[in-house]
Parts: sequence; C-alpha cells; structure tokens
Amino acid sequence: MKPDANRKRSSEEYLLSSVRNALRILRSFSEDETEKRVSKLAVELGIGKSTVSRLLATLESEGFARRDPESQKWQLGLTVLSLGGIVKRQLQLTKESRPVLMKLVKQTGESAHVAILEEADVIYIEQMESPHPLRLPHVGKRNPAFCTSTGKVLLAHKKEEYLEMVISKGLTPFTEHTITDPIKFLEHIKQVREQKYAVSIEELTPGVISVAAPIRNYTGRVVAAVSIAGTTEGFQHYKINDYKIKVMEAAKEISENLGY
Repeated sequence: MKPDANRKRSSEEYLLSSVRNALRILRSFSEDETEKRVSKLAVELGIGKSTVSRLLATLESEGFARRDPESQKWQLGLTVLSLGGIVKRQLQLTKESRPVLMKLVKQTGESAHVAILEEADVIYIEQMESPHPLRLPHVGKRNPAFCTSTGKVLLAHKKEEYLEMVISKGLTPFTEHTITDPIKFLEHIKQVREQKYAVSIEELTPGVISVAAPIRNYTGRVVAAVSIAGTTEGFQHYKINDYKIKVMEAAKEISENLGY
C-alpha cells in the first residue's frame, strides 16, 4: 500500500475512533450520574484526559454537552434533549398510527405507510403491508420528497425557501412521469396544498401509484403524512377518488389521536 493511502486510512480510522469515543461519552451519563468531571470520564472510558477534553469541547460547540460554571462538571446539552423530544414524538406517532394503518389496509387492500420529512427526503417510520407481493418502502427507507405522494403533501406545508432548497438539489427524472420542471413542480405543490391530498402516479417507480394526506399534531402543524400505495394494475384510476377519501379519513383519525 502506498504511503498516501496509509495516511488516508489512518486518518479515517482516527476520525471513526473519535466519533465512537464522543458517543461513548454521551452514553456514559445517566439519571444517577448527570454530571461528570473530565478525570472520571477518562478513567471510565479508558481515554486520555486531553482527548476527553477535546471531545467535550467539540460536543459543547454543537450543543451536545455543557460545563456547569460553578462545579466545572460536564452535563448533557440541550441538543440531546431536543433530539430526545423528536424521538419521543416519533414513537407517539407510530403508536397512534399503527391501528389506523391496519384499518386502512383492510379497507383498501393496499399497503399503508407513515412518513416524515427530513430535508429533501421522506423517511418511512411505520408501515402495514398488504397481501400483494409488491416491494414497497420499508421502515427507515428514504425516498425523494418531490416525486412521492407523502413527500408532496409534506412539502405543500413548507415555505417557499424550503421548496427552493428541494429544487436546488435537482428534480431527477426517475420515470417519464416525474415532474422535473421547477415551475410545474411549484404549481403542482400549490394544487396539493389546496386539495389537501397528493397523488403520485408512476413518478418514482414504474407501475406504482400512491395517495397521501397530511397528519397534524396538537398544535395543528403538519408533522407527517399517511399514504397507501399499490400497483397500477390493482390500483385502478377509478379507485383514486375513493382511496383519497379513505386516506384523508385516516390522516384525520391519526391527527385526532395526536391531540389535533
């Protein structure tokens, strides 16, 4: 192996080791020990004090750790609390949506999903599969938001700057039906906002149709989308009107379960 390659590999291993040790520091805190000194962390984790100090300073710069000015002990930062709140809300969302998704699958015979928006992608956080042998998004999968029904519903409730960010990342033509023109895309999103549901007909995957509606939390803010998806053969166009009503009813029920 060449010297440059050795240096690159060594650098990557160091960075991975640093990330691992930073995560170990975060995980070392508990309800019984909410504050710790650098020396104690160094002993517990088997890391040098100087390394612990550098890692804590990095974590502090991103809000993951903070040092009490009086005791000089380290604590978890507010960013951890914020992330914990996100996870808690997602857990509540999946819990409240699961029985509604089961009912939706029984009503339509199609697979049902709940997705959230993260930058220009949607992430599926819950699903109920139909009996059909169709490979559809699974929990944890990401899809581009601009060409999926869940993504379009969620983007319809974002500000213009957010939509411009999505457009700047590129409206990739996945199929001949994908909307790739920015002006047409913005017009379509406006229509989705007005009609309160979205349909994606073979925009991401040939032969697949989906219908989605927005889920709101107790404040009225759109936090997720519920959808059903199936094949163009089983998901006949004449069913879309019926399906959109079922999906909107499901979205309303989940929203009510969340306190809306």
